[in-house]
Amino acid sequence: MTKSTGTTPTPPGDDLVAAGPRRPRHRGRMVPVPLLVPALIGLAFLLLPLLALVIRAPWSGLPEQLTSPGVWQALRLSLLCATSATVLSLVVGVPLAWLLARTDFPGRGFVRALVTLPLVLPPVVGGVALLLAFGRNGVVGQWLDAWFGITLPFTTTGVVLAETFVAMPFLVISVEGTLRAADPRYEEAATTLGASRFTAFRRVTLPLIAPGIAAGAVLAWARALGEFGATITFAGNFPGRTQTMPLAVYLALQNDPAAAIALSLVLLAVSIAVLAGLRDRWMRAS
Repeated sequence: MTKSTGTTPTPPGDDLVAAGPRRPRHRGRMVPVPLLVPALIGLAFLLLPLLALVIRAPWSGLPEQLTSPGVWQALRLSLLCATSATVLSLVVGVPLAWLLARTDFPGRGFVRALVTLPLVLPPVVGGVALLLAFGRNGVVGQWLDAWFGITLPFTTTGVVLAETFVAMPFLVISVEGTLRAADPRYEEAATTLGASRFTAFRRVTLPLIAPGIAAGAVLAWARALGEFGATITFAGNFPGRTQTMPLAVYLALQNDPAAAIALSLVLLAVSIAVLAGLRDRWMRAS
């Protein structure tokens, strides 16, 4: 006779269920060759121009190129305008993202399409549209000039407006996605406790979506820093007033290729820093 031990044997597989599902192991050796080869070709295609920029850079004369007054003038103007455009995008873009994510009104899909239109619109076309809207004879610009004496084209303010036009959709999309992922019940609970909708948004919703706002702001700032087409069309290319770094690169490429490479390296370094910062932000958010 077999002596009973008083315990029920565990059926096979129950220990795996109790332990929870296991994450699949990623095996690099199992990558199919038909996928690996084009993936490597695509990676080489993206990296080769950047490597060529680094290899062909005039490293011996780089300090002299970067310390010239024109470079620092363009860099200072680029940082000022990109930061101003990001602040303006935050002021009007975050409420716009909340409107698209939290309210339901007729034509919301059409409004969202209009908001994201600058993402696919050629920047030069955006500059022409800004001229027709805010130029001296524009739909709004003629009244600004007649009533207040304000002229926006070919000014530093025009650079900020052009950069805001192309950069704000990045912020709106990022914040709207974060708002849709956030639980609206916290905001509703705050309103049931007596808080106004704006107080609930300021004290409850904003802290919840802060990572999304930060990521969207960095994306908008990077896009504004690299804007070229809308800026040169709406604001022109005047050193010290509207000539940002991308415009300075374009001008230097015609006369001094070494200076153009030096300026491009600065923008490349800024882009890498932005990507590193975004990766850290997304890792924290996840």
